Amino acid sequence: MAPWESALSDAVRRSSSAADARSHRTRPFYRASRDAAQGRVVAWRLVNRSHKRKQPPEQVSELTTNRLSVYLRCLNELDAAGVQTISSQGLATRFHLNAAQIRKDLAYFGEFGVRGVGYYVKELRRHLRKILGLDRRLRVAIIGAGNLGLALADYPGFRQEGFEIVGLFDAANEKIGHESRGGVPIHDIKDLEPVTRRERLDIAVIAVPAPHAQPVADLAVSAGIKAILNFSPGALVVPEGVKLKSVDLTVSLESLSFYLAQGDSHG
Repeated sequence: MAPWESALSDAVRRSSSAADARSHRTRPFYRASRDAAQGRVVAWRLVNRSHKRKQPPEQVSELTTNRLSVYLRCLNELDAAGVQTISSQGLATRFHLNAAQIRKDLAYFGEFGVRGVGYYVKELRRHLRKILGLDRRLRVAIIGAGNLGLALADYPGFRQEGFEIVGLFDAANEKIGHESRGGVPIHDIKDLEPVTRRERLDIAVIAVPAPHAQPVADLAVSAGIKAILNFSPGALVVPEGVKLKSVDLTVSLESLSFYLAQGDSHG
């Protein structure tokens, strides 16, 4: 059995046993408290329904959040250059964006501009970081200590934006216990769940061969990770409540190939 297959099989068995043990310990308490709490929960909902706080938009598209990230990069550049205020039109002209789209996207989250002034760069930058959840450190695990995984682990830009690479995970014995060039430790994939609990991991990055990507995603979900970035080819399936984002470099290259092919056909 290949290293990844053997390690994943052992990790899944260990995770299932731990889950069963936790379920056995908590079931008596749950049964004892459920009935007593149910009446209180219903009453609480009835009393508080009319005072419920207004929630942010439930369906903010991924395209919108992607554009917020672009705006934040632009604001970072302006802030570094000492620019204090800028209008939506000025932002659009300088960075080849759409002024109306900027105003529409920001309006989802509140009123940030000042009439006659525009946006205060530092303030808008701070708000966007908070909206994107970058006002806190996010702890990341990279699963797969191959060339891609090691390169991602040592990329300095992640730390600068608030993403802390806590550890790499792999199934190869010759890698476990070592570190990346930047000093990120390489753990046994079998230890993903206890390390996730101990280090309070937020995000898992999958950089393993395609045949192992789905079992690795299942293991990350079982460990309690709620956000996954997948670099392996192919489509993965995760349960509701877990956010999956895939980056398939081959698809991007094929898109560029199509563009070149169209140019050749018209040449």
